[in-house]
Amino acid sequence: MKTAALATKQTVRRYNAFGQSMKDLYGQPVYKVNVDAGFTCPNRDGTVSVGGCIYCNNDSFRPSACTSSASVHEQIEKGIPYLKRRYGAEKFLVYFQPFTNTYAPVAILERLYREALDNPGVVGLAIGTRPDCVDEGKIALLEDLAREHFILVEYGLQSIYDRTLEFINRGHDFARFRSAVSMTAGRGIRIGAHLILGFPTETRDEMLAMADVISKLPIGFLKLHQLQVIRHTALAELHAQKPFPTFSYEEYLELVSDFLERLSPDIVLQRLFAAAPEDILIGPVWNRTRSEFLNDLDAYLERVGSFQGKKYDKR
Repeated sequence: MKTAALATKQTVRRYNAFGQSMKDLYGQPVYKVNVDAGFTCPNRDGTVSVGGCIYCNNDSFRPSACTSSASVHEQIEKGIPYLKRRYGAEKFLVYFQPFTNTYAPVAILERLYREALDNPGVVGLAIGTRPDCVDEGKIALLEDLAREHFILVEYGLQSIYDRTLEFINRGHDFARFRSAVSMTAGRGIRIGAHLILGFPTETRDEMLAMADVISKLPIGFLKLHQLQVIRHTALAELHAQKPFPTFSYEEYLELVSDFLERLSPDIVLQRLFAAAPEDILIGPVWNRTRSEFLNDLDAYLERVGSFQGKKYDKR
């Protein structure tokens, strides 16, 4: 009885977790199949800038099986059997992950998206992109797909502060993000945002204030993680020349707890932690897996009596 009670307790989160949200929607777990559709980024090819964001090394978050050398269909055909064997999965979300996945003409996007959706068990798409890489034609396509499928567009923001966006060579400002969100809202498309905590251009209070701002926008999903210094990036060079502090593990746990308290309880958390491969991670080095972090966060939130939305101001 104690074991069963503990297992039940461990599955109850004090925040609105993506896994549970999808399970509630489809009656069973939904697993992501990562694909690389061969996109690049306007912040790399010279359209906006070159070199990309100063922290960006796609190898820090892209699974090794996710490669554009195979077609989208082939990647899905390889990914789904693995998830079925390992987890008994039956429902899937195809995640267009590396670089900017709306950075192509509408006709090409439609072919790729429909190719991904044309697989048994695939219930929808998650599409990672930039707010300056959508327009009315692309949003209309997503709106059409969303009539029959779960369509989540994840806009990389990283920070609401223009000085930070300039520091990281993001290539757009916060106003551009707000414009993209406004264009997408109310059309059946799920809207996600991505924030990074820990840029040396921001104070702790400013990081926490982002929860208040995001909560007032029509955003339903959020990815949040600590700043990591990754090898072979401009940020790594900057850190080597003039080291700046990164979070200790305990500092980040406390910060996430305080951030969640101010965040709308309606926003679904897709990510709260990042773990780059050890061979390219400069810092912070915590030696924690994602599961270990989430378990530690659960314990911390319970210990301090915290939960998502505890201090959320609806005004």
